[in-house]
Amino acid sequence: MIRCIAIDDEPLALKQIESYIDKTPFLEKIAVCDSALNALTVLKEEDVDLMFVDINMPDLNGMDFVKTLENPPRIIFTTAYSEYAVEGFKVDALDYLLKPISYSDFLKSANKAKAYFEMTSKKEVKVTEDSNFLFIKSEYKHIRINFDDIKYIESKSEYVRIHLVSSKPIMSLISLKTLEEKLPGNKFMRIHRSYIVNLEKVTIIERNRIVFDGDTYIPIGEQYKNQFQEFLNKNFL
Repeated sequence: MIRCIAIDDEPLALKQIESYIDKTPFLEKIAVCDSALNALTVLKEEDVDLMFVDINMPDLNGMDFVKTLENPPRIIFTTAYSEYAVEGFKVDALDYLLKPISYSDFLKSANKAKAYFEMTSKKEVKVTEDSNFLFIKSEYKHIRINFDDIKYIESKSEYVRIHLVSSKPIMSLISLKTLEEKLPGNKFMRIHRSYIVNLEKVTIIERNRIVFDGDTYIPIGEQYKNQFQEFLNKNFL
């Protein structure tokens, strides 16, 4: 399922997109938001794969909103003004829907998103039977990475950056969710919508943040606090 939210300040337009999401089998509605500011709250608390974003909104328009996000979900813009199309693709939008939006047009865009996620979720990660290492595809090469060498993994849009103990980070075109499914759960934990950490490398926790190398701070997301607290409780004297 593709976890998605809709953002539009027009109640009727928002209701229409919500109904389209609800009737599309491979989309899962996480929230509908009447402003970009409300959407920010949702993004802090939930994993979101796809956003349907209206461009013309008060306070913070959809285009500027997307530009403020460090690791945004994939975007499909919705607007009544065709002149925004080129600018939309400059921020790597998957598609652009011109209002009024029919369900057939919506479904075409949704299918485009589905094809994108299926492509990025292909088995670019190979895990050995003994689960001590994996192979990651990076720049036309398959690179072996030992689990013990991974400190943490960071989502960068459609890429991940794997931070290692003894060498420079490795980038790979794969979703964080796909990689999470391949990693052993007793060793790795998702602690934020943009981060997975190697629990064996966690040595300092400060103010709901994990500290690596003295100056790298990884926030513990609200959605993941209980699970991480359980890990702490099991290992706390």
